[in-house]
Amino acid sequence: MKNRIQWFVVNICRLVVSATFVFSGLVKLVDPYGTAYKIHDYFVALDLSALLDHPLLPITLSILQSVLEFCLGVYLFFSIRRRMALTLITTLLLIYTPLTLWLAITDAVADCGCFGDALHLTNWQTFVKNILLLVLSCILWWQRKLLTRFVSESVQWVISLTSILVSLFLAGISIYGEPLIDFRPFHVGQHIPSAMQWPDDPTKTPEILDFSIEAYTEDANTNTDAILEDTSYTFLLISPYLEHADDSNIERINALCDYAQEYGYRFLCLTASGDSAIHRWQDLTGAEYPFAFADELVLKTIARSNPALLLLHDGTIVGKWSHHTLPDETMLTGPLYTLPIGHPSYRWWQKNS
Repeated sequence: MKNRIQWFVVNICRLVVSATFVFSGLVKLVDPYGTAYKIHDYFVALDLSALLDHPLLPITLSILQSVLEFCLGVYLFFSIRRRMALTLITTLLLIYTPLTLWLAITDAVADCGCFGDALHLTNWQTFVKNILLLVLSCILWWQRKLLTRFVSESVQWVISLTSILVSLFLAGISIYGEPLIDFRPFHVGQHIPSAMQWPDDPTKTPEILDFSIEAYTEDANTNTDAILEDTSYTFLLISPYLEHADDSNIERINALCDYAQEYGYRFLCLTASGDSAIHRWQDLTGAEYPFAFADELVLKTIARSNPALLLLHDGTIVGKWSHHTLPDETMLTGPLYTLPIGHPSYRWWQKNS
């Protein structure tokens, strides 16, 4: 009886730790840039800004962390590669726990980002979570022989390889397009004005804060209210920093601007960049659309790609694309209300029927 209870407790601990690591890795895999932004914040808080001179370092670390957490969670769930998985899980928790204690004391980074945008915990909640996981992982290491393997030893390599390939595929497709699963407040289908309203409960805040558009030149038709109250369609080219924007698909962007002008839709670029970057972008791309300013953090929250495209209709987000997945001429054969991309149910991987 004692052995049976011991076995039950150990395997419950296994399921809790494995589920946590799979979930943590998965929500990071579908939004690698979100984790990269959080790593950037950690570098700044830890006075390691010099590392940011290597622009690919945050996204590389983001992918490595996401793949590692996801795969370790899968390995532990199936109880394969037990010694390696438990050693790495315990090592990660020995790193995460003091780090989150420092965050809880100093509040140097407001949100640790351990579950991406899917689940927000306070820094103290995160610290307590890591303490519990560390205790559970120590129990698992001590009683690892009681872990039940769900698959035969001969197919361990299949699960090991598959989990790596699946995680890399998820990260790759989410970098190429926008996040595969969008946990952010600016998701397709969101009615922005409603999300900006203060709830009746005074302890809660609006889902969307600080969304404000300021015209680059004096233009009463290019401000927050005019855009959100427009009952027609509005294309917003999103670029937090134009000086770092990818211009490889500029011909398609300009074609979308021409399409918008043809059908009387608004098209403008939202950026946090200054005059020199805007003028450089205009000279480089021949952009003839107007520009407007918005908060850098808000723009990074709206879209991960730089640039990206947002389509609004009556204040509702009906489409979002990275610069790799922009609609082409085959999808723009008439006014938007007659096309699939003009409706919130459309996704970039769908074909135009």
